[in-house]
Amino acid sequence: MQDAPSPGKPPGQPLGSGRCLCGAVRFATSAAPLWQVHCHCESCRRNCAAPFTSFFGIADGAWRWTGAAPAEYASSPGVTRLFCATCGTPMAYRSTAFPAEMHFYAATLDDPAPYAPTGHVHWADHLSWVHLADSLPRR
Repeated sequence: MQDAPSPGKPPGQPLGSGRCLCGAVRFATSAAPLWQVHCHCESCRRNCAAPFTSFFGIADGAWRWTGAAPAEYASSPGVTRLFCATCGTPMAYRSTAFPAEMHFYAATLDDPAPYAPTGHVHWADHLSWVHLADSLPRR
């Protein structure tokens, strides 16, 4: 997720915990997300091999790793992507553009149902064959 504004207002409840495919890397959150969005930037698409990805931001101090620590990859200047070294699941993203917060992939949540995106970021980069019917803001 490249430098993007945080649209919308987050809900007031923590989203809980999450894990990778093999279960080795796990995290827990203790506060409501700062924001929740779908990202369409090329970097996120390539990292996840998906047409877009869904993230939520959690303030440092309101999340922790509860399983194995993830591996890290510096994907571009100031950006670190975190993933399971065993199964390869992308777990999180950190950027110097968003100090003091971690961005987790919504699909890694143990219960992703409460995830409530408030917008699309980097819409100008979206794939032409992606047609979405939601009414969320597109930036």
